[in-house]
Amino acid sequence: MAKTVHPDQRYLLALMNNDAQLINEIYKKCAGKVKSFVCFNNGDANDAEDIFQEALVDVYNQAKYKGLELTCPFEPFLLLVCKRKWLNELKKRAVLPVTKEEDSLLHIGEDTFEQAEQLEKQQEQSKLFFKAFEKLGERCQEIIRWSLKGEAQEKVAEALGVTYGYLRKKKSECMASLMKLVQVNK
Repeated sequence: MAKTVHPDQRYLLALMNNDAQLINEIYKKCAGKVKSFVCFNNGDANDAEDIFQEALVDVYNQAKYKGLELTCPFEPFLLLVCKRKWLNELKKRAVLPVTKEEDSLLHIGEDTFEQAEQLEKQQEQSKLFFKAFEKLGERCQEIIRWSLKGEAQEKVAEALGVTYGYLRKKKSECMASLMKLVQVNK
């Protein structure tokens, strides 16, 4: 059974018709996220701009010449395309074998749309997590931040000036509070 075309198909039409207003909307919604991803993964602002531009051109070409129809939201789809392009670029720079040829990099199938939908769900979950995290007390935030860094708990306890036992108990309490807040905000 064919999936229905997502309302965000309008963004593909905007790219094909050079609709400045909607193209600006794409930039506002997505460019900062692409920049964050690229900069966090061994790139810089110029790399991010290049990847974003290349991804838009690829999506434009797919829509114009291959009849691409979105069955998922545009934003996570474009972010996934950018992510794939950047990871491929990193492999090229490291002189490692590139896993996908340029043509297949933008191979768009049901798995791509599913991955884009999963990415959108992850983004929503991240928003819930950060909203809940901000409601925690300062000490809980500090303990969770340290724990997320992957440091040994003995080192974290020492850095925070508490005993190992206290840290374990407090971390458990903080995580429980965080989980409750996440559940309440769903």
